[in-house]
This record gives sequence, C-alpha cells and structure tokens, in this order.
Amino acid sequence: MTVVDLQRVPSSAPQTNGKVVNNFSFVVATANGTGSQTSNNTLIRTLFKMGIPVNGKNLFPSNIKGEPTWYYMRLSKDGYLAHRPVAEVLVAFNERTFAQDVAKLPPGGVLIYPIDDTDARAPKWNVQTIKRDDIYIYRMPVDTLMNQLPEKPNPSIREYLANMVYVGVMAYLFNIDMDGIRDALSYHFGGKEKLINLNFGLVQMSYDWAAENLKKEDPYVCEPMEGTFPEGTLLTDGNSAGGLGAVFGGVQFVSWYPITPSSSLAESAQEYLGKYRVNEDGSHTYSVIQAEDELAAIGMAIGAGWAGARAMTGTSGPGISLMAEFVGLAYYAEIPVVIWDVQRVGPSTGLPTRTSQGDLLFAYTLGHGDTHHIVLLPKDPTECFEFGWRAFDYAEQFQTPVFVLSDLDIGMNMHITERFQYPDQPMNRGKVLDAKALSEFIEKHGKWGRYWDVDGDGIPYRTLPGTDHPMAAYFTRGTGHDEFAAYSEDAEVFERNLTRIARKFQTVRKSLPAPVLHSMDGASIGIISYGSNDPAIEETRDYLAAQDIKSDYLRIKALPLHADVEAFIQRFDRVYVVENNFDGQMTQIIRMELPHLAARLKKVCRLNGLPLDADWITEQIVKAEKES
Repeated sequence: MTVVDLQRVPSSAPQTNGKVVNNFSFVVATANGTGSQTSNNTLIRTLFKMGIPVNGKNLFPSNIKGEPTWYYMRLSKDGYLAHRPVAEVLVAFNERTFAQDVAKLPPGGVLIYPIDDTDARAPKWNVQTIKRDDIYIYRMPVDTLMNQLPEKPNPSIREYLANMVYVGVMAYLFNIDMDGIRDALSYHFGGKEKLINLNFGLVQMSYDWAAENLKKEDPYVCEPMEGTFPEGTLLTDGNSAGGLGAVFGGVQFVSWYPITPSSSLAESAQEYLGKYRVNEDGSHTYSVIQAEDELAAIGMAIGAGWAGARAMTGTSGPGISLMAEFVGLAYYAEIPVVIWDVQRVGPSTGLPTRTSQGDLLFAYTLGHGDTHHIVLLPKDPTECFEFGWRAFDYAEQFQTPVFVLSDLDIGMNMHITERFQYPDQPMNRGKVLDAKALSEFIEKHGKWGRYWDVDGDGIPYRTLPGTDHPMAAYFTRGTGHDEFAAYSEDAEVFERNLTRIARKFQTVRKSLPAPVLHSMDGASIGIISYGSNDPAIEETRDYLAAQDIKSDYLRIKALPLHADVEAFIQRFDRVYVVENNFDGQMTQIIRMELPHLAARLKKVCRLNGLPLDADWITEQIVKAEKES
C-alpha cells in the first residue's frame, strides 16, 4: 500500500535551508482512556534524550473515558519552554474532534490520521472530505499494522497498543531516535521485556511501513542537539518532585483524600517512603493514611503536627475550602503542618483538569478572622522538591501552617528542570524544648509559657507531648488564651496575643525565600509574576525587547511579601503583574500590603484553563504601553 498523495503547501511555510529544525509543536488528539499517555510520554522522553528543549502539556477531560484529550509537545531550539497554543503537526486520533482539529492547523501544517483499510484515501471514520489545500497530509493504516503483529495482543490492550503506530510513523517522518524510543519504553515499563518488545515491535513495524510508503514532503524535522542541558537535568513532574522532597524533609505522616490534580503527590510520597524509609526489620518510619474526606485529612495532619511529627496533606481548591476551619485552628493554636494545594480552575467544581493560580488569595488568608499564612510558590519541579523539604522547616520554625501552591501544569505535566539539590542544612525543628532544655529555660527565665515570647521575634517555645517534665504540659486551644495557654476572654490579653502573632509574621517575612530578580540594561518597565508563569515571562521579555520595550522581572517565591518587592516597584512607573487567574490576586495582595504603590501596578491576568503563553502576555503589555 502506498500513500503519497500530499496536498501542497504554499512556499511561505517557515523554513531555514528547506527545513524547520527543532522549532515547532506537535499535538496529539485522542480520547481520554485510550492509552495515549504511554505513547506521548515515550515521545517526549525521547526528544528530551535527543537534547531538544521540549515541554508537554496534557489537556485532558474530567471524565474517566471517552472525552477529547490533546497532548501538546513544543520543541524549541532556543530553549523556550512555555505553553504554545499553536501546533504545526497534528496527529488526529479522535473522530469527534477531527474537523475542528484540522481547522486549527496553520498553513504549512501537517496532518497525520488513520485510514480506512478498505479505502486508502478515506479517513477511518465517517468524516467530511478535508477541505485544506495548504497542509501536508499523511495517512496510516492502523488496523492493518495491528493485524500484522506476530503475536496477537489481548483485546483489552489493543486500543492502547494502537497508539504506538503513530509513534513509529512520527519517528520516521520527523527523525525521532528509535533507540531513544526503545529506552523510553523500557523506562516506562520498568524493564519488563514482554511489554517492551510488544510495544516497540509495533513502533518498528510502523516506522518500516512509513519508510516504504510515505514520501517526506513537509519541512519539519528533529535533530539531536549536543550540550543543551547541564549534567543532571531532569524530565519530571512537580507532584513526583514534591513527594520526593517531602521524604528528604523527614515527613513522618501523610494524610490525604483523592482529588485531581493533587492525588499523585501523596501517591509519589508513599512510593518513595516505601523505598527509602523502611528499617532493616521491615518496619516503617512513617504513616500514610487515605482519609474519608478532606476534613479528616487536615484534622489528622494537624494532630500529628501537634504531637511532634512532620505532617502534611495534599489537595486542590475544593479541599482547601473544606479545610478552612481546621487551618484557622492550627494558625491560632500555632501548630506546624504542611498543606500542598495543586491548583485547578474554580470557582466550585469549575474545570477540574485545567490549571490556574486561583487559590492564592484564599490560601494566604484562609480562616475566619485575621489570619495570614506562609505560602511558597514553586515555579517548576526543582522548586517543588526544594519546597517539599523546606516547608517542614518553616512550619516548625514558625509553628504555623505552610502552604505550597503548585498547580496542575507544574504538578501533572512533564518539565525539563534542574537537578535536585540535596538539602543544604540540617532539619530546623525550631524552638522545641526537651526536658533538659525546659529546666534550663525555667532556671533562666523563672517560668515557661507556651505562648510567651521571650526573644522578641514573636515565636514562643513549645514542648511536645510526652516530654518528661512536670511543667511541660499545656492546654492547646483555639479559644482566647494568654501566654501560658490559660483560657482568657480579657480584651487586652487577646489583643496582645494577636500582636505577638503579627510580630511573628514580620520575622517570617525576613526569613522566607527572597524574590528572584532578572534585569536588563535600560529597562523601562517592571514585570512581577510567580509560579508556573516563569517560562512564559522569560520568553515574553525577549519578544518585548525585540520591540524596544526592555523590562526587569521579579519572580515572587513566597508570601508574606519580601521587602524586595516594594523596592522593585518603586523603581518603575509601570509594573505589570502577570497571573493565571481572573481577578489578579497577587495584584490585590500587593495593593493591600503596599497601598502607596497601588497606582503603579497594572494587571495582566487571564483564566481559561490553559497555561499562560508568551504571545498573549506580549500582546497585552505592548497594548498597555501604547495606551500609556
């Protein structure tokens, strides 16, 4: 069978010496639950091993099976790793979205789709004739190739296995390394030769068929790049990194309730704990509990933190809503606990499988009354790992809940990221008094009170349950209390306690990770952002500079705001705050804490469920600059 009837594209397709090398995007359109994740992960791992800067964005539905799924892979020889909503190459494996997917292809794009075995020119499905004369088209006989396998696959996996056909065809058309594909399959299947051989056999068969039957006409090609990444560079997701970071942070207790997109965080922590935190006799040094709901999960974690364990839970926005009252208790009773919020789109159920930064303001002030929390804002899996262990130090040092605000894009998508660094300091358990230290404290100060600030930093000393000292016990309460944990409704005592906690958070402000500043000569505007927006901001700054708009960029890594944020804003008349939420929540926080600088801030915010892209950000800033 020969399939070479390719529609010609205009000569205006972007080319360099007849080729577009490592500077385009793939999108694979399938249906959820059909096994394409294995194929797509195989491709992105192979491209990464070829040294090509690449990212993957999985746009999947919230049902179990059948709804449309798109997987974007952006290749960028210049190292841009932000989402790019346009893809030059479409692998169309979903009948329901075939027409709209083809319509989105840019001129000069490539369409790859299954053919009907009885008619080499017809799509596999009952779709209308493709009315595009400006794209390249390649067709592949998926069923025919499946039927030629020497060993017939189990019917239960046939649909999953069929995706390997497009892997093989893409490998031929775009010069994707076949040895790398086999290595990626070996990694995915944990070295299980039968599964590796079955999948790679179909990849090889499809590659050979394409080499014999398809004539390469389009300009897009993948070529290996040498020395692209520093030694130790990783391709991983943020949830796996955060789970591993928690292990390095000495986590002893994990309670969680399943919710997309955070479930794999707890699952990863449990997997790593099972490997690295088991004694020689087989006993564990940790406990992981799947609770009956988010209320139980946070209650268990706070109880474990009160008892002296390093405790964490993980959830997403709806779970945070349920945890509000318990978190307020931990804030006021000053109990350490770590809470991961892998954000998704709200309000309400919203878009459960899309990304956003919509919980920032909520997490920062969670709880009724005057509450503020430590919030860490990782930009990639490397920082998820780092904050995975640092969060426990902050929680115990400051005796308070600590939120790590990741999002679906960081947590569930594959990212090229720097190697993880082993913790550079011993665990900081903060002001904990054992029996000996408590005796010395009382000898020096004449007494001890659980909420008594003797150092002037707002942070009291605590004891742990079971401390063998007659003065170690105290009553933990969320009601009004004095320095010695005694119940009090006295107005002066209550105000004094809140003032001390506020003083503690001034100490916190000076101790959290400082913002990261990226400067260029002649900058006329400032840009502030945080979290997963970082790669889009870096790309945006290059695009703006090409239009003679030079910028300095401050990436906020934590709340409360560091003093550097105020100093940065004071340098510019206009500072654009870029966020993946609808209301501009970081803008609101900065205006609330720095009201004298409010007029300088310009919101650049959007919420459509997708990661921010540099083209859109650039367009918004250029438009605003022209208007100013």
